[in-house]
Formats: sequence, structure tokens, C-alpha cells
Amino acid sequence: MPNILDYIKWRGDLNFSQSEFNNVDNLILSRFSYLPLDNLFSKQNDTIRNLYLNFLKRGIDRERILQKEDLDLFPALANSNRFGNLEVTEYINKIDKMEEKQFSAVSIFIPDGTIYVAYRGTDNTLVGWKEDFNMSLDIDIPSQREAVMYLEKVYNEFHKKMRVGGHSKGGNLAMYASIFCNYKVKKKIIEVYNNDGPGLSKNIVEGDKYKKALNKINSFIPQTSIIGKLMYHEEKYNIIKSLQKGIMQHDLYSWQVEGTDFIHLKEVTNESELIDEVIKEWTTKFTPEQRSEFINIIYDIVNTTNSETLYEMSKNRFKTVGAIIKAYQKTSKENKQIISQTLSELFGITKNNVYKNFNEKLKNKNSKE
Repeated sequence: MPNILDYIKWRGDLNFSQSEFNNVDNLILSRFSYLPLDNLFSKQNDTIRNLYLNFLKRGIDRERILQKEDLDLFPALANSNRFGNLEVTEYINKIDKMEEKQFSAVSIFIPDGTIYVAYRGTDNTLVGWKEDFNMSLDIDIPSQREAVMYLEKVYNEFHKKMRVGGHSKGGNLAMYASIFCNYKVKKKIIEVYNNDGPGLSKNIVEGDKYKKALNKINSFIPQTSIIGKLMYHEEKYNIIKSLQKGIMQHDLYSWQVEGTDFIHLKEVTNESELIDEVIKEWTTKFTPEQRSEFINIIYDIVNTTNSETLYEMSKNRFKTVGAIIKAYQKTSKENKQIISQTLSELFGITKNNVYKNFNEKLKNKNSKE
């Protein structure tokens, strides 16, 4: 079944004057932001083709490739008529352990006179994952504030109309930045693309700034979305067919494409609704302070592995597991109790919701017979 790589093969010969910017182009450029572009620029604004040539000259560092399909995406983009000559600018990649911030973004000039601002989602750094968990605490995270500054900087530099998007956390940043940027920048935003990214805190979604931005936000989720159903949403979902199962549907390479658009479905699966209910009940049962305490304890234990990335953790699997077990054994009685109580509550909530979901399915089945 066709995905974004197939789309580039089929339509990569068509420039943007022959076929205008569409939803699939958005997803492709969102994924482009995940590529390791550090030290690839020969000049301030460089083409995707030149960046790829520099990437080859430098030698492929597989530790910095977040997904194996990215090794196919980069050359496919570079060698296509549609994407190869697009100019890229304002690449930024920041990791700050002290601030618990992982932020990366890049901007791409589109030949229709606009700029696509692409925010990277979570990479494989432990800091990035910690920041994601912090997002669940209903507080602004450092990357969200950085995203606003980045968007305003791009506008002040180029004064062009903008499309703003991203995948996963990048989609959340795209929404947040578009909502909280200053008024002159907001006026220049054409569309905002949230590709299976978490929603926003309840107080933001209930606020006027979010409601005023709703008509520009396009949210895309796979049929068994988990990440894209997190937090709070008011915007309308576009449900996309994915060939993967469960949480693996977050993989945008599994999203199915037909022509210049995705294959759309009418509704999400029961599994997606179930997981959404479980997470929402868990977040209401525990205060932000309790969730923060649990997250920090787990993060401190994982940090004893001295790994910077998930790749390092998996590469030294036995050493990692040993360090985690040792750290857990050394943790205080109070912390062990917090871990045990939190996981026990989460298991209970899951079990109750599975039972409730099963009974509702059975009831619906009997009513139809």
C-alpha cells in the first residue's frame, strides 16, 4: 500500500506550480525536520539536494538516523523535481539537560511564496522523552516557549505567509506557537498542521486564543491514535488509514496515501477510545504534583544508566537493565511506594475500562441480533 515514499516516486516530477501544496507535502516536510541537518549547510539558505550531497560527503552516522526509512526519504527528496531545489533555512537543534528541553525546527521556502515552518517531534534523547512527560502536567514546557520565539524570528526575517506544522510533539509545538505568537505573525499564518501530536492543556483549549486559531488547525491522526488523542483537543480530526497496529500507527511512514491526499476513515477504533479514556481517568485521579513526582522518580532511575539516548540504552541493554534494577533497589521506601501505588492505580483503571468496553461491545452486539 502507498505511503509518502511512494508519493514522492509518483509525483516527485511535478513542481508546485503544476500541483499545489497539499496535506501529504505537509507530512513529508514534517518528517524532513527529523533528518540530522547539523553542519550540512554550505550557506545560510541551502537546497535539500545540496544538504543531501553534504550528508553523503560527511558519511552516514546511523546513530543520528531516528528511523530506517529516513535513509530512503532524504535521497528521494533530493533527487525529485518537486523537493530537491526547495531552499531550507533557519535550522536549529537544541538539547538542554538542565532545562529539560529538546527543540529542533527548520523552515522551507515553497515556490508559491510561502514558508513551511517544521517543528521536529521527540528524538531519541532521554531529555526529549522527559519533556514529553512534563507536557502531561498541564504546564508550558521549554520547547513550547522556544517554538513561539522561533516562529516570530522566521517571520521577522522573511515577512512571508507561513504554513506551520510538525509530527508528534512537533504538531503540538506548531499549534502552541501559532496560538501564542504575536498578532502580526498570526495574520500571516495560512494553515497549522498537527500530525498525530498531543493536544494542549485544558486552560489553553478553553481560552479565546485557541478558539480564534481553530479555523486554521488541521489535525491528522491514524485510526488507532494514542499520541494524537493525548491532552485536550477541540479541533476536528482527520482520521487516516495506517497499516500498523496500536501505538505503532504513530509511525507516519505507515499512513496511507491516495493521489494528493491521505486515505481517510470515518472513525477511530475502539482501542483508541479505550486508551484515551484510561489516560484521561489517570490524569484526573492524580494531581499534577503527584504525576510530576512519579515522572521525576522514574527519570532519575533511568538517568543512572548514564545514557544520553534510547539508542545508547538499547545498545548496552544488559548494562542498562542492571543499572536500573540497582537504582530501584537503592531508591527510598517512599519512592518505591509512589511507583507501586501509581502503577497499581493505572493497572486498575485499565482493567476497569477494558471490562466496561467489553460489556458495551457485547450489549451493542446483542441489540443488533
